[in-house]
Amino acid sequence: TEHLIADMEQLRKHLDVERWLLFGGSWGSTLSLAYAERYPERVSEIVLIDVTSTRRYEIDWLYRGVGRFFPEAWERFRDGVPAADRDGDLVRAYARLMENPDPDVRAKAATEWCAWEDAVLSAEPYGKPNPYGDRPSRDVLAFVRICSHYFAHAGWLEEGQLIRDAKRLAGIPGVLIHGRLDMSGPPDTAWELSKAWPGAELVLVEGSGHKGSPAMSAALYGAFERFACS
Repeated sequence: TEHLIADMEQLRKHLDVERWLLFGGSWGSTLSLAYAERYPERVSEIVLIDVTSTRRYEIDWLYRGVGRFFPEAWERFRDGVPAADRDGDLVRAYARLMENPDPDVRAKAATEWCAWEDAVLSAEPYGKPNPYGDRPSRDVLAFVRICSHYFAHAGWLEEGQLIRDAKRLAGIPGVLIHGRLDMSGPPDTAWELSKAWPGAELVLVEGSGHKGSPAMSAALYGAFERFACS
């Protein structure tokens, strides 16, 4: 994450941009927050959707806790790692599988990971089915390798760091857009962030989840329009 923040700052300097609006969704919201809390003077506004902060608390929910709603899919996900790892850190176990020299082992692990991600989003009323598993095989491998590696290290962030340091964003206008039905990232993180960030506006969209909806798109474009005209 430190490398990504450095990349963003290098890009800003290269483009000779004094201050810019940050937009991110899901992991991108975590990265946007991490950058903004490091360089608040370089940020004009922030728009976040599907808000996450990559706490271990959130990671544990996505890869274990929400399994209570999808027990059959979660059992398959759990059984995708060696038996000795099934009662431990599943994310770290998958990260190890994605480093296995056998391409068949990596491919199977990536398939099981994406099947689980798709299952978590399967009850949402909008968006296409299987948004993760239907990607080209090369993209699936890249996604799971990066995702499991970052989440196994909780994004290299202190637990709760981004919520704790949200006070650094005081004076930066922000809009947090989150679907009420988001099972992969429940709304409590967006709620906590809105309480810790002076001046942030929280928009909870009923009937929407992680994959979005027409109402979420309208809220997103409305925020962009407002900031463009300010």
